[in-house]
Amino acid sequence: MLHLQGSQMLQMLEKSLRKGLPESLKVYGTVFHMNQGNPFKLKALVDKWPDFNTVVVRHQEKEMTDDLDHYTNTYQIYSKDPKNCQEFLGSPEVINWKQHLQIQSSQSSLDEVIKNLVAIKSGQVNLKQCILFMISETAKKLVPSLLDAKNLSPDGGAYNSTTVLNQEMFKLSSLDVTHAALVNKFWSFGGNEKSQRFIERCIQNFPTFCLLGPEGTPVSWSLMDQTGELRMAATMPEYRRHSLVSHLLRAQIQALEKFNFPMYSHVDRANHAMRKVCFKLSFVPMPVDWNQWKCEPL
Repeated sequence: MLHLQGSQMLQMLEKSLRKGLPESLKVYGTVFHMNQGNPFKLKALVDKWPDFNTVVVRHQEKEMTDDLDHYTNTYQIYSKDPKNCQEFLGSPEVINWKQHLQIQSSQSSLDEVIKNLVAIKSGQVNLKQCILFMISETAKKLVPSLLDAKNLSPDGGAYNSTTVLNQEMFKLSSLDVTHAALVNKFWSFGGNEKSQRFIERCIQNFPTFCLLGPEGTPVSWSLMDQTGELRMAATMPEYRRHSLVSHLLRAQIQALEKFNFPMYSHVDRANHAMRKVCFKLSFVPMPVDWNQWKCEPL
């Protein structure tokens, strides 16, 4: 096990992960932002270097002190050889299986290894799989071979809109930490004290976008997490069916595009309204899933 330190190693890792897209997307996005200042102070571990097979990105041990906080006890994993990475992932220096934790990856093929390890460690695991989308401009740069004319809407996707936002009623703005409780309330993975602390950290360290309603408070919003994923988008129930999230995501994409950020997102298969928004904005569905394993010791 080797801890990659220094800009040269991390830049080499980013370049290598780019060759593994889209399977490496979750780790690639994380390492990209590690190379942009590493606001979450993450660390990258590999089984060997430079010809690594498996990479794990995680928080520093000093931050992972709450055994019940799976929002902090989070691991992003990519392996070129998913069937033969069990020994590396089983090492306590790589993953602390004694904690409540979550593993995120764009590789469904890791499922067998993760479930084997959870069984060995006498734990339980729950897998959540969602549709993984890449924003069209990111896909053009990173995975042009996956672009298909049928994925691109005729209205120009993220850069044009057939509906007009009432700019007297709604103002584009950003969130601050006082809005974390509101985001937490509507986040399907949140709703608790630990998730609110995670949201606060995302707001403090990454660009956020919201639309303020007539009363000057957020009515629609979208954030980024430490992996660079666009997440937690929601609209207050009384303001839904006004295409607010579509307008907001357009603004978010246009702003982040200036920084050359790789942009991607996931949508629950049952969330048909958000799936419709993604296709309207020309998000490109990936041939791999968004996977999150929530693991708990018994």
